[in-house]
Parts: sequence; C-alpha cells; structure tokens
Amino acid sequence: MSVALENGAQSPVDLDVLSAWLDTQGVGNGPITDVSVLSGGTQNVMLRFRKGDSIPELVLRHPPPHKRANSDETMRREARLLLALESTDVPIPHLIAACPSVNVLGSAFYVMQSVSGFAPTLGVPEPYASNADWQRQMGLSMADAIAALGRVDHESVGLGDFGRAENWLERQVERWRSHLSSYEGTPNYPGHGIEGVDALGGWLDAHRPAKWRPGIIHGDFHFANVMFAYEMPAVAAMVDWELGTIGDPLLDLGHLLATFPATDGNAAGVGSGLPGLPSRAALIDRYADSSNRDITTMTWYQVLACYRLGIILEGTNARAFAGLAPRATGDQLHATTLALFAQARDLAGV
Repeated sequence: MSVALENGAQSPVDLDVLSAWLDTQGVGNGPITDVSVLSGGTQNVMLRFRKGDSIPELVLRHPPPHKRANSDETMRREARLLLALESTDVPIPHLIAACPSVNVLGSAFYVMQSVSGFAPTLGVPEPYASNADWQRQMGLSMADAIAALGRVDHESVGLGDFGRAENWLERQVERWRSHLSSYEGTPNYPGHGIEGVDALGGWLDAHRPAKWRPGIIHGDFHFANVMFAYEMPAVAAMVDWELGTIGDPLLDLGHLLATFPATDGNAAGVGSGLPGLPSRAALIDRYADSSNRDITTMTWYQVLACYRLGIILEGTNARAFAGLAPRATGDQLHATTLALFAQARDLAGV
C-alpha cells in the first residue's frame, strides 16, 4: 500500500514492499521510517529513509512515475557502474542493493548509502559560502573527480562491454541530432526553436579530434550532479549516473567547462554567488596535472558538451508539452538549452 511521508504526501513507491524486499537482502532490521523526498533537479524518484537499525541513512533511486522507454535499463546500468567503481578512488555513493527486476516495485531500482555532504544547487553552507579559498578548492576538486574517473581502466573493472567505443566520436553529432528529431512526434510540442543546430553539427564534424582514448564517462557532470563534503572543500560523491557509458572522458571536462559558473565567459550553470570559484583555464590545468590525456582540443569537447546537453534537456521540454513533466521545469530547461547553444556558437564562431 501507499505510505504517507513526513509532510503528509503519499510515497510514489510502496514502502511496505520495499521494506520486505530489503529484508530479503539483509538490509536493516525493522520497518522503514523517517522518509523524505530528495530534490535537486533529478526527475527520478529519490527517497531518503531509515530501515530499522540501519546506520547510516539509505536512499532509494527509482524511475519517474512516467517512465521513459529505457528507464529500467538505466537503473540497471547505474547500479552496475557504481558497483564496478567501488574499488577505485572515484568519489561515488556506496551501493547497498540493486533490484534489476520490475516485479517488486514495478520498475528496476537500487538503494545506496546516503552521502554525508550537500548539494550546492540547494544551498551552500559555511565555510564554503564566505571562504574564497574553499570555493576555489571546491571547483578544483570537481576537476580532480573526473580526472580520477578518466584514469580508471574500464576493462579491468568489468565494464569492457558497458558501451560501444568504436567510432564513438564520429557517431556523436548524428546521434544527438537524431535524438532532437525524435521529439517532433511528442504531442503538443511546437518544435525546438534552437538556433545553430545544423551549423554546430557541421563544425563538430569538421573539427573532430583525430585521436582519442576510450574510458568511463559520467556523461552529465556539473554542479547539480555532485555533492560536497562538509568538513573539507572536496567532492564527496558524483551522483546521477544515468548517462554513464564508455566514451571519451574528456567530454566530462567539456561538460564541466560548459556549465561552470566561471567569471571568464558565458556559462549555463549555478553558483554565481561564489566569486572564489576558479577560472575555466584553472580547471583545465588541474585536470591536466593528474591526467595523461591530450587537452589541446578542449574547445571541441566544450562545444560538443553544449550541443549534447542542450539536446538532452530539450527532451524534458518536449515531455512537458505532453504533460509528462512540469511545465515550469520544461521552460527552465529550454532556457538553459538556448544558453548552451549560444555558448557553443560563440566558441565555434558559427
């Protein structure tokens, strides 16, 4: 049955069923209590709760009420990726248990340990809020986190078949252009209205790097998908791994540059109230310090990140027109898409 949360709302999942399943996994000893809904930009269901005597708190990650066609497979892939990264120095949430079947809660899902940290999109505590050095270090630690991810040998951690690396760079423009075209059949969607889609696609194809090396990518790396530690200026965990795959890890740095709220140019990000954040050039230098990847073509990766992320976000705008996402969220993400494409046109000079 549905269970009321602390604020009186109804849980989007059956917590009694979840509790019984966790019992079969040996997690906790007692009922689920202290349930709260986590927010911060994700469209998936995120519930924090306690399970009897389990310490610390746990977090359920579950597809949204209106599932996409690939929502269940996305949950399975996220859980597999987190498990594979457990033995590395990449900051991630600790996976507790995963359910690949849709027969328990109607969707695949997993449960992880709650991260001790804060999401900067929901507010920045002291000393981060007033300490310029902590602000600088928090930005640099984001570069450290993706550099650590880029150092992982995906085959040695069992992810050799996690994505198709062959011709990955060559496939990017066509893949995302087709993705954008697929929105046209969405009910009530008036069209994307994005300037420069074809021009940027042509630029990306014409300036594609000649060499690259495959590795694990987060695929959506920015301020909304990290949590920072309270006790030190460092990333506590990279979260929201639904776009994780095997590709070129430099795309994660491109995403960071494209969305970073730096003072050295246009950005579609958050954190404008943190004047101590490092410049994009400093982020690139920090990444280079702990990576042996060629960063001379970073402009290309930043343009691709703008192009790719803008098209992904526009999908939620299309879903909002069909009543499958909040209209306000669609409007906000469409505005971000337009800003990302403006940044890309400026970088590419098209």
